[in-house]
Amino acid sequence: MQQIVFEKPYKFIPPHRGAWWPSLIQRFDLYGLYLRKVEGVESYELRNQHLLGESIDAGHGVMMAPNHCRTSDPLTLGYLAKDVGFHLYAMASWHLFNQGWFTALAIRLMGGFSIYREGIDRQAINTAIDALATAERPLLLFPEGSTTRTNDRVHALLDGVSFIARAAAKKRAKACGGKVVIHPIGIKYLFRGDLSRAVDPVLTEIEHRLTWRPQTHLPLFDRIAKVGSALLALKEIDHFQQIRTGSTRQRLDDLINRLLGPLEEEWLGHCEITAVVPRVKALRMKIMPAMVKEKLPTEERNRRWDQLADIYLAQQLSCYLPDYLADYPSVDRMLETVERYEEDLTDKVRVHGKLHAVIDVDPAIEVSPERDRTASVDPLMETLRDRLAAKLAKLSLESPLYSA
Repeated sequence: MQQIVFEKPYKFIPPHRGAWWPSLIQRFDLYGLYLRKVEGVESYELRNQHLLGESIDAGHGVMMAPNHCRTSDPLTLGYLAKDVGFHLYAMASWHLFNQGWFTALAIRLMGGFSIYREGIDRQAINTAIDALATAERPLLLFPEGSTTRTNDRVHALLDGVSFIARAAAKKRAKACGGKVVIHPIGIKYLFRGDLSRAVDPVLTEIEHRLTWRPQTHLPLFDRIAKVGSALLALKEIDHFQQIRTGSTRQRLDDLINRLLGPLEEEWLGHCEITAVVPRVKALRMKIMPAMVKEKLPTEERNRRWDQLADIYLAQQLSCYLPDYLADYPSVDRMLETVERYEEDLTDKVRVHGKLHAVIDVDPAIEVSPERDRTASVDPLMETLRDRLAAKLAKLSLESPLYSA
C-alpha cells in the first residue's frame, strides 16, 4: 500500500500567491525537466487552448477539470498555463505535501494547496471557491479525485466539484454579476517507444514472483492477460479461499464488496452501492480520526491499518476495467495495464520514457448558481462526465493498435 494516509493531525497548507516563483518555473521550463526525468514525458502538443484563453480574457472564474490518469498530469498542464499565459491554483491531496520538504515547497510555489481527503476540509473548499469567485487565477481540480492509469476512460466523478463550482458561481454573481465556467480537458499520453522492450522486464519479474518461467512464447496480449488472471486469482484465494467463477467484471465487483462490505457494516451501519471512491472516502473518514487524535491500543491500531490496506486494495481494483484491453488492444492501454500491475505489486512504476502528451481543451460549461433539484442526476456533473468521456474516446483512437 502506498503511503497516502498519515497518522498525524492535518494542517491546511495554503497556496503561494506570488507570481515571481511560478514565472521563474515557467521561464526555465523546470516542470519540463522534471517530467522528462521522473515521469518520462518527453514531448507535448496543445489543442484548442484558445478556448481557455477566451474564458480568462472574458474575466470568468475558470475551473480546469481534466481526467487524471497519471501522476504527471498536474505538471503536464503547466505547458498549457505557459502557452496561454497564466498561473493557476490547484487542489492537491495532503499526502503529496508529506513526501519531503522540497516536494511540498514546489507544489506550493506552483499554486498548489492541500485538501484532506479523510475529512471535511472547509479551508480547502473555501480557498477553491474564493479562487473561482474572484477569478484571481484559474483553478485546477481533478474530478476523478485520484489517478486511474486508464487513460481512455473516465471513472466516477466526485460531487464536490459541482458544490465548489456552484458556490463560487453564486458568490461571483452576487459580487459582480460575473460568471464561473468549467473547461473539461482531455489529457492523452501516447507511448512512442518499443512496447515489447519496455514491458518485457516488468512481466518477467512478475512471472518470477509467480514462480513461472518467463512466458515469452506467448503473444504479448495473451501474456499480459495471463498475468492479470493469475493476480486476480491469488487475491480471490486470499479473501475467498478459492478462485471464483463468472465474468471478470463480476469477480472484481465481488472482491471489492468482500473487502468493503464488512467494513461498511462496522463503521457505517450499512453497505453502500455507490462508486468505489466515495465508499473509500466515507470509510477513511470514520476510521482515521481516532488514529490521529487518540492513543489507541496497539492491537486496535494495527487492526485499523489492516482495514485501510483492504480499502486501498479495493480502490486499486476498481481501476481495472475488464474490457479495457479486449475492446481496443492499443500500445498505450497495454503499457498502462503492465504499469498498474507493477504499481500494485511494488508501489513503484519504472520510467519508460518516450511519452508524448496531448492536452485538448473543451469548450466552457457555464455554471448555474442553482441546481435543478428535480433531476435525479446533477446536470452539471452529467455534462462534465459526458464531455470528458467523449473527448477521451476521440483521443483514444490516436493510440496505435499493437502488432507484434
